[in-house]
Parts: sequence; C-alpha cells; structure tokens
Amino acid sequence: MQIVSPAKTDYNLAQSYTTEVGHVPRPALQNQGGFRFVRELIETAALIAVLYALVNLTTARFIVDGPSMEPNFRTGQYLIVSRVNYMFGSPARGDIVVFHYPNDPDEDYIKRVIGLPGELIEIRDRQVYINGELLDEPYINEPCDAGRCRDNRWQLDDDEYFVMGDNRNHSSDSRAFGPVNIRFIVGEALIRYFPVSDWGLLTHLGYDNHRSG
Repeated sequence: MQIVSPAKTDYNLAQSYTTEVGHVPRPALQNQGGFRFVRELIETAALIAVLYALVNLTTARFIVDGPSMEPNFRTGQYLIVSRVNYMFGSPARGDIVVFHYPNDPDEDYIKRVIGLPGELIEIRDRQVYINGELLDEPYINEPCDAGRCRDNRWQLDDDEYFVMGDNRNHSSDSRAFGPVNIRFIVGEALIRYFPVSDWGLLTHLGYDNHRSG
C-alpha cells in the first residue's frame, strides 16, 4: 500500500484547484470580448440607420432633367433639396423649389418662385409684373417670345405660389398649369453637388418682396 503524505495531498489539491481557477476565466474573457464587438457593431449599424433616416426626412436628392432652368441649371446636375426650410418659414421670391406637378403628383418639377400668396401676377408686353410693378429678373437667359409670354393675369390665393422656369421659351410652368399650392412643394434646392465641377451652394437672390424696374 502506498502512503501519500497529507502535505502532498494538500499541495496536489491546491495545485489542481489553482489550475482550474486559472483556466476558467479565460474563455469568459474571450466571450466577453466577442460580445462587446458584436454590441458595438450593432450600435454602429443602428446609428448609421438613424442618421440615414434623419437625412432622408430632412432632405431629398433630385437630378435635373430638361432645359427649363438653363442656363442656371442643366440636365444631369444633382441637387440636395431641404424639406425642413418651409416647415419653419415660407417660400420666398427667387427661391428654387422642387414640387410635385399638380396634374400628376408622381412627377417632380424644378422652378423659381415668382409670385407669393395673395399677389396679382401679370404678364404684360412679355414681362412679369407683381401687383402692378415690373419684376427685375436678372436670372432669365433671354427675352420671352410673344407666343410663350402672352398677356395674362393670375390672382393668387393665400396658399398659392406662381412658379416659372428661367428659360422662359422652353419651360412648362404656372403660365400653363396655373399657381402651385403649398402642399405640392417638396422643398428648397440648396446645394448642387454633381458634377463636382458644378458643386456649390445655390445663391439666394434676396428679393425685398419685389423690385420695381
């Protein structure tokens, strides 16, 4: 019979216990590190999703298609449009706005705000008048042809805007489909971001109601 010393037994037990205790935490630490990585990945993905949703709630992106705003905007240019500007204010004269075409809300148009709610808009002798005063329009590319700017007048309601293209001879606008109700306006164009050579903030004209000529 082999006799084992109690001291050796205690040592062996202690050694065995120490070995077990020494090895148990290591897998736990590895699992914790893996969990932390997954959690950070989920949090990052959630933050990106929230930011993406916020950007899409506050802005929209559109591509210019057609000649109606030349020479200031050309086909193929990409624009960022603010959805929030008109939540805290109203469209101003000279603003570049994107709106749903009243006769087909699935189509989006880009035009310039010419007339404001309550105003009398007149086209007389191929020029635009606001409440009887000639409107200064430095942005149009050429004089309007008589056939495209026939004498006419529109009295705007309290929720209507008169919009026109800068390229008057090649634009379907409020002269054709009438004033645009505020509910159709998507927002104000703020930034042109593509092509890169055209990148920049859009200039606001800063009309003081209107300028007489």
